[in-house]
Amino acid sequence: MPGRLIESLANTPEYAEIFSDTSLVQAMLDFEAALAKAESSAGVIPATAADAIAKSAKAENFAIDELAARGLRAGTLSIPLVKALTERVRAVDQKSARFVHWGATSQDVSDTAMALLLRRARTVLAEDAARLQAALRRASDEHANTVMLGRTLLQAAPPITLGLKIAGWFGAVRRSWKRVDEAFADVAIVQFGGAVGTLASLGDKALPVAGELAKQLGLALPPAPWHAQRDRLAAVVCSCGIYVGALAKMAKDISLLMQSEVAEVFEPGGDGRGGSSAMPQKRNPIACALALAAGNRVPGYVASFLSGMPQEQERGVGGWHAEAATIARTIEDTGLALNSMQEAAGGLRVDRARMEKNIASTQGAVFAERAMMMLGAQLGRDSAHALLEEAVRQAEQNEMNLTDTLAAMTQVTAILPREQLSELTDPKSYLGAAETFRKQLLASDD
Repeated sequence: MPGRLIESLANTPEYAEIFSDTSLVQAMLDFEAALAKAESSAGVIPATAADAIAKSAKAENFAIDELAARGLRAGTLSIPLVKALTERVRAVDQKSARFVHWGATSQDVSDTAMALLLRRARTVLAEDAARLQAALRRASDEHANTVMLGRTLLQAAPPITLGLKIAGWFGAVRRSWKRVDEAFADVAIVQFGGAVGTLASLGDKALPVAGELAKQLGLALPPAPWHAQRDRLAAVVCSCGIYVGALAKMAKDISLLMQSEVAEVFEPGGDGRGGSSAMPQKRNPIACALALAAGNRVPGYVASFLSGMPQEQERGVGGWHAEAATIARTIEDTGLALNSMQEAAGGLRVDRARMEKNIASTQGAVFAERAMMMLGAQLGRDSAHALLEEAVRQAEQNEMNLTDTLAAMTQVTAILPREQLSELTDPKSYLGAAETFRKQLLASDD
């Protein structure tokens, strides 16, 4: 987990490790080692220098606290890290030390290191995303025929199936994950441009070195350096923002369904999950709360990143310096929301009896639309709508079922026989294309 308790509800151990101090430093050192090997292959620096640099480029050899302090003074971690690496190489082979960071600039190190960290994050996120989608698919199939109230503007509405609701979550998270994954693929690229993005210091060896550097790191080589073009990273942050929003929508629905007054669907509890320090009876929606908290934070990160995109000239001031923390927090919150909703989806408990009871508690009022459409063919929609408004008012006033109220209205019985009215409030016969839509959501890639 993160080193500070204040961050413990905004992260998970897996994602905290990806962006840990040691992980970041090692990613930066991996760039330096790969650069040295690439330049050695191209005949730019001696092979002995590449070997000395690679052997020295181990995170455990560096004092993190000292790097952090010096990085704050330098405005980038790359500068003190390169100096520290140079000193370490000098201790091994004085002549090799002159070739550390040869032809590169500090932003080459930091941007490529971020690409390496994002590649690791993509792997973990993809595994969690696949598990979540599988859990949602299973739950949707299991509850294809589980009928429940639909709810619009937080009010009871005609029935739907829980299977359709879950399929809606599934469709949103699958579409959103596809955008995230594509954005990760686009940013799996090396950054290597030197001082102003021309690699002039390497002369005719520039392109061979760049190509070999990308190969060494397992990253793609872009058409040109991208120091001041932050669109690819922005796509990662923005797509994560959309994905977290889709996860938070699911969390919002489940937490509302867990309310005591509703009590239809519950996330799994136990093992210290969902309790209250004051109320022993409580079963709180903790997974949902964590996902919703992430959903509250990530839009701010998205805005922060986008505001820094207009970077000055060939390399900006302040814009890219702000990015690393924003990106890390975005990915960590995405992982937290995903992990939380994967847990919720994998252990949903459903109370079908309560769903039936909640439908019945509306006294048939949620079938007013159905009655209106049945009458509208002869009365016209407007007249039928006004008639049903009055019928619902009378039913509520007299504490009667809507069917009984309609059966006492001659305007209604002149059109609808009593046996047809008796079928009005059967929820399973008023589901429309719910099952078709459910299946289409599970099958579609769009």
